[in-house]
Amino acid sequence: MEDPQDRREPRWLDVDEQQNWYAFAYVLTQLPAALETQMQRDADISHFDYLVLSSLSMAPEGTLRMSEVAQYTGSTLSRLSNVVGRLEKRRWVSRRPDPSDGRYTLAVLTDSGRDKVTAAAPGHVEEVRRLFFDPLTKAQQRQIAAAAQRILRAMDAPCPTDWPAEAALPRDE
Repeated sequence: MEDPQDRREPRWLDVDEQQNWYAFAYVLTQLPAALETQMQRDADISHFDYLVLSSLSMAPEGTLRMSEVAQYTGSTLSRLSNVVGRLEKRRWVSRRPDPSDGRYTLAVLTDSGRDKVTAAAPGHVEEVRRLFFDPLTKAQQRQIAAAAQRILRAMDAPCPTDWPAEAALPRDE
């Protein structure tokens, strides 16, 4: 038996919704590309590498479980494992079993990794300010944050505001 909802007409976007969606979708592709270009040019690392190093630099003792780094970077454990493997070869990160629960692996920022993220941070934060914060008023910044939280919740995705307060969230200072 056919479900009546299967025959329901899609809720098409009106002209304003189409323009808003395409503008937002374009930002979703262009902003990461711009941040990637800046990071490659100025620090010779990928933006994702920077996010991994940054998340560890904000953690107590530069150490997080791999699953926590994956959450903070919006990554899968598989992708993160590959990236951390490359960072280990550059001696910026090391991995070890979690002594409190051997089922987990810890990612640990090395001294040279801390030096790398410290050197890369000023250029990154300047680019974030130039591309994201400077074009917007404070009110628009708050509106984007509120909208992003609502979208993440609609996707049932982790929202940074829901992460434990004691967790060291990746941030640029």
